[in-house]
Amino acid sequence: MPGTERPLPPESDAHGVGRRRFLGYVLAAPTLTAAAHLAPASGARADIPSPEITELVDLNDVMTAAALPTSGLITVEVGRDGTVSFALPRAEVGQGITTSTAMLIAEELGVPVDRVRVTLADARPELLFNQLTGGSNTTFSTYTPIRVAAAVARARLLAAAAAAWGTDVTGLTLRAGVVTGPGGRSAGIGALSESAASVRTERVGVDLKPRAEFTVVGRPHGRVDALAAVTGRKKFTMDLDVPDALPTMVCRPPTINGKVGSVSNLAEVRALPGVTDVVVIPTGVAVRAATFGRCVDAVRALKVSWRPGSAEGKSDDSVLEELRKAELPLGLPPLTPSVEGRFTFHFRGNSALEPNCAIADVRPGRAEVWSSLKAPIVAKEAIAAKLGLPLGAVTVHVTEGGGSFGRKLFFDAALEAVEISRKIGKPVRLMWHRADDSRQGRVHPMATSRVRIAHLGDTVLSYRQRHTSVSTDLGHGLGEIFTALAARLPVGDIGFSETFFQLSQSMPYDFGANSRLLSETDKSFNTGSMRNVYSPDVTCARELLVDRLAAKLGKDPYRFRHGFLRDERYRAVLAEVAEAGNWGRSMPAGTAQGIAFHSEYHSVSAVLVEIDCRPETVGRPVRDGVSGPRVTKAVMAVDVGLAVNPRGLEAQMMGCLMDGIALTLTSSLHLRDGHFLEASWDNYFYTRQWNTPPELDVIVMPDTTGKPGGAGELGVAASMAAVACAYGRATGTMPTVFPINHGTLSFTPKPTVPPVPASPTDGLDHVR
Repeated sequence: MPGTERPLPPESDAHGVGRRRFLGYVLAAPTLTAAAHLAPASGARADIPSPEITELVDLNDVMTAAALPTSGLITVEVGRDGTVSFALPRAEVGQGITTSTAMLIAEELGVPVDRVRVTLADARPELLFNQLTGGSNTTFSTYTPIRVAAAVARARLLAAAAAAWGTDVTGLTLRAGVVTGPGGRSAGIGALSESAASVRTERVGVDLKPRAEFTVVGRPHGRVDALAAVTGRKKFTMDLDVPDALPTMVCRPPTINGKVGSVSNLAEVRALPGVTDVVVIPTGVAVRAATFGRCVDAVRALKVSWRPGSAEGKSDDSVLEELRKAELPLGLPPLTPSVEGRFTFHFRGNSALEPNCAIADVRPGRAEVWSSLKAPIVAKEAIAAKLGLPLGAVTVHVTEGGGSFGRKLFFDAALEAVEISRKIGKPVRLMWHRADDSRQGRVHPMATSRVRIAHLGDTVLSYRQRHTSVSTDLGHGLGEIFTALAARLPVGDIGFSETFFQLSQSMPYDFGANSRLLSETDKSFNTGSMRNVYSPDVTCARELLVDRLAAKLGKDPYRFRHGFLRDERYRAVLAEVAEAGNWGRSMPAGTAQGIAFHSEYHSVSAVLVEIDCRPETVGRPVRDGVSGPRVTKAVMAVDVGLAVNPRGLEAQMMGCLMDGIALTLTSSLHLRDGHFLEASWDNYFYTRQWNTPPELDVIVMPDTTGKPGGAGELGVAASMAAVACAYGRATGTMPTVFPINHGTLSFTPKPTVPPVPASPTDGLDHVR
């Protein structure tokens, strides 16, 4: 592995709780059930001289602190068949957390990974803030509680074997799910699970396994669900067999959040073949039928008179004008030289590959829901309130999801399915059409970012950034966390969005006095926390200005950054990517390298890309799309502290790179007359094969902290910034509008009435 060998840091857990000695519980149960018991860390570190807020506490720390009080309610169970079960209170949406969780349990308990069964827990209100998936927080916050629970189980199994054999526990070992002792005695953990169980809950002490003895954690491991995924056996929401839950779709308005005025042909549509129910709901007209094909036919046949929506008449230009009016001032012009820039980031889709979907069965006095949800407790509470039911009468099952990008922090489909099921009194299998999520779903808000860097000679005196955004909806659970912990945050009570912004952004360079502020405006859009939230835009703007300042001072962009980075970890990652990517090599005119750096959630990343902006590349023909520049090579280096599963981390970083390429070059929504023009993936240009680099290298740095940092979103911001910097160097013009091809509409927009486009019938015309 590239990088310099570093000594392992001293033993400590992710929360600053002790070193390796912990307390846990053995719960009263027929077979062995164990849980963690952790106490909050005592106070902030006192050895940090930096005024940077995120070095004292960041968003990940806040989420971890919120989850800590209920960590003892998360249990590991050992069954009589020798398997180990764990209901993970987070959502698996493709990021691989079921695999990394299974690895943690296997490591600490001494069993093979394939003997660990990780499922997703139903919504559990007693977990409070411990069932929210986001902010790259899952492994960071669950690393120690899961290990402690597994260690408690391990200790009990060894004690049970020692008691049965009349020997001392120190002479026993537990490996590969088998306890062995003197005289060749052995017993599987399944055979010991009953005797290791407790008739009453007991508090016990355990030692965690030293990292020097790790044989699973930190080594590459394939996904535990890979075989099921590639053979079609993996179950997503739409695959579940819920009796009588028939396909359901919604006829939606032509403008964002429009409302039904009247429907002139309800009876006619109800009589269509296969249709069972047609009802008006707050978001449109719902159709339940025998098949989704019948649903599409019915939706297209409906004749609806619509009332205006929340963004009626708005367009890209009008929203941009609102943003400019809401921008906070950068302050008086500096008395010293400076560089300054204004950047625009257009609306972007927040859709995952899996359509927004949910199954709901609402009957008198009860409700049951199935959906991929990253904030299931909030969903359960909202559903109970909507139905006027006690919380215990609502069951919310968390299913595995086919992607998220932050989309599944919201439960729009689940709430809609509940509304439909209540109205018709039958179970429904609701699926949004691709056009629904593009035009009525969650979007990443349009934003502007102004940056000014003042300097005197080669000394940087100050950095100021003012980020202005269409309002980001944080009503998915994070806002409640901020409210609960507001008194303990160094940023004070400054509102959900500003708190989120301050705790998720950082300044990695020694740039003198630095300040960053967020201003938000316009709540007429359905917005969401797309992957990495504010960071890609904020970091992209900053890194472009760093490039501009380096050029003004006649400095190499890489060496300029390296000289100002404030931490050895930061400099090591940047140096690694520069060396592996052969920074500074000679390249043809119209091509260039770009390099960028980003830090967040106790992790750091650097990305180097090479881009081809030559006319023959930019102008190459692509059917129904804008080809544009192509990223031809990318090298990423990441330091996440302890990487639980390096192979999974590499896959996440590949996805981050594709996000970054899309955000810079191709990916956006066009707003016209109160609606978005895009209606599916065929005219929403996420990174396609023609923009994917043929050369890609992901370097996972050696463990520098001894504990996991945030990793899920880590590479997005640096990737976007590196591509933007490369584009600026290749063309000689710094980009200021993103994505760079937003101004070119390369497709004919599909109609908004009917809202579901007709299925294409010309597939054979494009076969080669």
